[in-house]
Amino acid sequence: MTEDVILYTHPMSRGRMVRWMLEEIGRPYTTEWLLYGPAMKDPAYRAINPLGKVPAIRHGETIVTETPAILAYLADAFPQAGLAPEPSARGSYYRWLFFTAGPVESMVINNACGFVVPDEKRGMMGYIDQKDMLDVIEAAITAGPFIAGDKFSAADVYVASHLGFQMNMLGMEKRPAFVDYTQRMTSREAFARAAAIDAKALEELKAHTKSD
Repeated sequence: MTEDVILYTHPMSRGRMVRWMLEEIGRPYTTEWLLYGPAMKDPAYRAINPLGKVPAIRHGETIVTETPAILAYLADAFPQAGLAPEPSARGSYYRWLFFTAGPVESMVINNACGFVVPDEKRGMMGYIDQKDMLDVIEAAITAGPFIAGDKFSAADVYVASHLGFQMNMLGMEKRPAFVDYTQRMTSREAFARAAAIDAKALEELKAHTKSD
């Protein structure tokens, strides 16, 4: 497929993870900036994502929503970037994409919202126990240089982004191993380029809002 990817995003959204991924890939792409509110609920955008959320991508006739799905799709669509292991070695790769999207995010958001799981309901939660969850993550990121093997992958984009945001914004415990891992992953040039693009866009959106 030769068409450029179109990224639908806001500079303060999970679209930052997708932009980092696109910068790692290094192929041309375009951005459609959307403001929170009516712009995301417009019928034209709901044709892309019926829930009116960002991020989303269009690649030719293919539309993908949900950040981990977008990252996995991009890794497969642009294999030359080497951002996914060989299919026979993807056990940890898939595990960490979906473990982070499910149990980890549920745990952190529940805590941030002050939701306390009753003891008799704890078995229904994917994360069961917060300390055990954090111990599992710590063991994985200290076992090797990357989360899913000996090479950087889309799983590192996702896990490092989540850990960084959750430690800095949502009160996750700042274990030294978490800090070291996120710092190593976000020291990459592609991350710096992506962050600069979103920072510039955010300033432009703020200036535009003030002038209205």
